[in-house]
Amino acid sequence: MKLFIYFLFTTLLIANPYPNFTKKDFIYIQKKAGKIAKNRAEDYQKTIFTYKSLPKKKQLAKVNFYLNQLLPQYDDIMQKQEDYWATPKEFLIAGYGDCEDYVIIKYFTLIKLGFDKKKLYLTTVHEKYIGGYHMVLSYFDKEGESPLILDNLSFRILKLNTRTDLEADTFINLRGVYKIDKNNKLKKVQSYSPKFQELLRKVKRER
Repeated sequence: MKLFIYFLFTTLLIANPYPNFTKKDFIYIQKKAGKIAKNRAEDYQKTIFTYKSLPKKKQLAKVNFYLNQLLPQYDDIMQKQEDYWATPKEFLIAGYGDCEDYVIIKYFTLIKLGFDKKKLYLTTVHEKYIGGYHMVLSYFDKEGESPLILDNLSFRILKLNTRTDLEADTFINLRGVYKIDKNNKLKKVQSYSPKFQELLRKVKRER
């Protein structure tokens, strides 16, 4: 079943990069959430399109900066439940979200721009200095090197090994859940993430 979901989702991404909005979508968004939400979705679609011809590093920087401008909000305020993972469309309509929501929309946006989904990971980290857990997006640009970190709390994209404030816990993507070793090698510890699978099902329903 997990393999089928992986295959189906990969096929959908290739056939129709997500998130994508049609004219009907914009009309629906305006009726449901108002003109500001509709304008935000339109701006996202137009802005991301302008990044298509840029080099990969500039795309990373542009996507991180653009999406970080949307304001953070705790899950219990946004969705009335703890640790809710919003789809990119839900996030854009709301205009705010928690750290997981920033990571999710960056993940899908970079795939939309042509990044290899096998190199992108939703990453849970421990914040060493202030305590607690946080989520960032990791991009393994080159094998054996520390991943680049896209963080909604920073406009700078730095390698994980230079982020002395963060200690990586788990790395999640379509292929499973991983831990990282001192040589920047990933070792699978779970075949899949239930929350990530549920997110993919929600994304599929939105298409």
